[in-house]
Amino acid sequence: MTKKVTVLLVILLNINYFCYAQAQEGNSKRIDSLQVEYFNKELVLTPEESDKFWPVYNSYKNEIKSVRKENESDPIALEEKVLNIRKKYKNDFKRILNTDDRVNKVYVLEKNFRDMLRNELLERQ
Repeated sequence: MTKKVTVLLVILLNINYFCYAQAQEGNSKRIDSLQVEYFNKELVLTPEESDKFWPVYNSYKNEIKSVRKENESDPIALEEKVLNIRKKYKNDFKRILNTDDRVNKVYVLEKNFRDMLRNELLERQ
C-alpha cells in the first residue's frame, strides 16, 4: 500500500517540473517568486528558517531537474532517482523545519502549488 502511495506521490510531484519547462524565462522567475511567497505563508517560515530553507530547496529542485534531463527515456529509473533525492533532502529539510509534519508539508505544498499553476494555465487557455 505504501509503495502505491509513494509511486503516486512521485508521479504527481513530477508534473510540477513539466510546468516549469513550459514556462517562458520571465514567467519562470514570476512563478518562482510566487512559490516562495506561497511556501513562506503556508509553512509559516520565520525569516531565519526562510534564509536556511530556500538555498536547500533550490538545490533540491535543481538536482531533480538534472535527473529529469538525464533520465527522460527511462521513467522507472527517473522515479527511483527522484524518490532517492526526496529521501536525501528530507533530512536536510528536517534540520531546518524541525518536525516531520512540516517536512511532509513541503512535498504536499509542492503538489498543491503545481495544481494551482495547472488550473491557472487551463483557465487562461
